[in-house]
Amino acid sequence: MASGTVAEQPPPAKRRDRTHWLYIAVIVAVLAGIAVGFAFPEFAVSLKWLGTAFVGLIKMLIAPVIFCTIVLGIGAIRQAAKVGRIGGLALGYFILMSTIALAIGLVVGNIVNPGGGLELSDELRGEGEALAGTAEESGGTVDFLLGLIPTTLLSALTDGSVLQALLVALLVGFAIQAMGRAGEPLLRGVGHLQKLVFRVLSMIMWVAPIGAFGAIAAVVGETGIDALRSLAVIMLAFYATCAIFVLVFLGAILRFVARISVFKLLKYLGREFLLIVSTSSSETALPRLIAKMEHAGVSQPVAGIVVPTGYSFNLDGTAIYLTMASLFIAEALGDPLSLGEQIGLLAFMIIASKGAAGVTGAGLATLAGGLSAHRPDLLDGVGLIVGIDRFMSEARAVTNFAGNAIATVLVATWTRELDREQLDAVLAGDRPFDEATMLDDDGHGGGSSDDNVPVSEEEQRRLAAAPVR
Repeated sequence: MASGTVAEQPPPAKRRDRTHWLYIAVIVAVLAGIAVGFAFPEFAVSLKWLGTAFVGLIKMLIAPVIFCTIVLGIGAIRQAAKVGRIGGLALGYFILMSTIALAIGLVVGNIVNPGGGLELSDELRGEGEALAGTAEESGGTVDFLLGLIPTTLLSALTDGSVLQALLVALLVGFAIQAMGRAGEPLLRGVGHLQKLVFRVLSMIMWVAPIGAFGAIAAVVGETGIDALRSLAVIMLAFYATCAIFVLVFLGAILRFVARISVFKLLKYLGREFLLIVSTSSSETALPRLIAKMEHAGVSQPVAGIVVPTGYSFNLDGTAIYLTMASLFIAEALGDPLSLGEQIGLLAFMIIASKGAAGVTGAGLATLAGGLSAHRPDLLDGVGLIVGIDRFMSEARAVTNFAGNAIATVLVATWTRELDREQLDAVLAGDRPFDEATMLDDDGHGGGSSDDNVPVSEEEQRRLAAAPVR
């Protein structure tokens, strides 16, 4: 080699994606959990803590993910009016879609007419009153609004409330924005924090098979085959209704507005759906949905605002469940609802479904709370659904998740916050999502090259003039 010459370095080897083994392990764990649940039901129920622990690990990162995404997003756009427009448009869309979902559930419930021939055991009669009490403890509108305010600025990141984290992130984002150049170091710090949070999340995902095994085994062990057989009609009708709502109704809107195939979008989110089904919790996929939406070309403000808000207000699957379950209970108890009562129930559930955000076990508890206020005589019938609610909860979670993903793309399209070229490339499989870090080359969840952590013009000039070392 001649003196003074520098040997050319070979390009770095592309890191192999081994995460497909992780999701194969999740599928194997789900099948093993079902087998253990049927073969050793008592032992399977004792494994429930494995699923609970995994969901808890994911939940502890939800607030930091929301905080980092929104703060960086607001700092990037520097226009407060745009954030307000995104939030207002998202809320209007959520209210409309939830109302339509309630109406669809009512129509399908009348067509199928499930619930006949079932008998309510004495041991299940008190379930409805207990669940209604859970819903009432969540309080009304005033308590809900007061619940948005965290005890301290930092407690919003530790108490686990999605809406509290959303509120604090908005306040911090606007405050940093108002600081101008003085706030730029803070934005860079939040950017580094986001890298750390996503790295921790990618580490936690490797224990997903263990959590999936424990969660599925416990569900099968608790429920057994008898409850599934006797209540198969309402379950299948509910599954079919959710599928039609997402694939046909929302799919048509997505095709008309954004010119995107709903099947391509759902395929892109396939691993998140597997995670939801295996853990019976849509919250386990919330951080990944934000990261994947950004990677697909949705701007950080849209992904950071629409996804967390949708998790509280865009409960399409829960809305379908509320009306179908109400008709099912009335029919099973031999007291079918008249047309006038059904319309009154629909109007009432439009309001009640919005209160699900403040209720633990939102679907079943909100159903009990709604019946308690609207038709108290049907409250005992809630016990009929308790046995299969966990399986219906999975369908609710999947539908809610799909609805939020579609809503995020639609809002990004309407507000022109969507990188269409990036989206097409991602859905075509040309730019795969980095499962190892869930971040792009710039250290952000998004796939576009937007400078999410702005650099001042003065600093840009300084960096350009600096000598190359």
